Amino acid sequence: MQPNLPGPPEIGAQVADQAVHWLLEMQAGPLSPRQQRAWQQWHDAHSEHQRAWEHIQRVNQRLRGLSSPLAHAALNAPKSSGRRQALKLLLILGAGSAAAWGLREHNPLPPLMADYRSPVGQRRTLQLEDGSQLQLNTDSAVDVRFDGQQRLIRLLAGEILLTGANRQQALWVHTAEGVLRAQGARLNLRQFKQRSQLAVFEGSVSLTPWDYVGLPLRVEKARQVDFTSNAWDTPRPLDAGSGAWSEGMLVAAHMRLADFLDELGRYRRGQLNCDPRVADLLISGSYPLDDSERILDLLEISLPVKVRRFTRYWVTVEARA
Repeated sequence: MQPNLPGPPEIGAQVADQAVHWLLEMQAGPLSPRQQRAWQQWHDAHSEHQRAWEHIQRVNQRLRGLSSPLAHAALNAPKSSGRRQALKLLLILGAGSAAAWGLREHNPLPPLMADYRSPVGQRRTLQLEDGSQLQLNTDSAVDVRFDGQQRLIRLLAGEILLTGANRQQALWVHTAEGVLRAQGARLNLRQFKQRSQLAVFEGSVSLTPWDYVGLPLRVEKARQVDFTSNAWDTPRPLDAGSGAWSEGMLVAAHMRLADFLDELGRYRRGQLNCDPRVADLLISGSYPLDDSERILDLLEISLPVKVRRFTRYWVTVEARA
């Protein structure tokens, strides 16, 4: 069992980064008189700086009792962005929770051990302890950690739609690529293989990729953004079908047929293939996700294609003869 650590105070990402900077400077060697004065000025400038410094001192003292990969990175990595990010995460989230979740990140089958999962082709709705609502799309998995001091959700696989109920306390969500901070926001979050996608419907969300050094990105209402572990693209308006899955619909607006079938394939077992000769045909419309066979039948009516069913689990959409 991991030792229990004090719950983290409310510390912003920028102040956390500054506290980590000073800790790394002190661990590198004695501060010069000029550096000592600069640290003292920073420390005394705001009560949040003092809370951050006291908390990171406690975190640093207790790290040596933790065995997770995240704690190991914070202690043993060279003075690098990786170590900085590990310390920053432990400071913001609390070493106990972050280290415990670090163990989950290195488990070879994390979705199978998730707190909550949804099967292929099904959706699931959860009511969280604080009144927030969490919806899981097809084949999704999450961990949820509420302990009175912090609210954490980790997306292990798939896609979620979160409707936050508490605007006074931060709710943290993280994916393989980064950390989100939201207060009462409504957002959609999807995990891809090497990137994540965030869409914000209400409120605003702060985004910090794991390996990014700098201020977080503020994603406002009616915007979405894709991000990796060290960068994000330019926020853009919401896609036409963003979040439609929560109402049981797949919405396409001039979508390539190959991309449409990739999306539809998420909701059914087996292999759904697309003939390259029809891959670039465009499709628009709203389709009910609970009947994928009916959707395939509609494709034959609206497009010059033929749906060939070799078995129930091996289907190919090809050019009509």
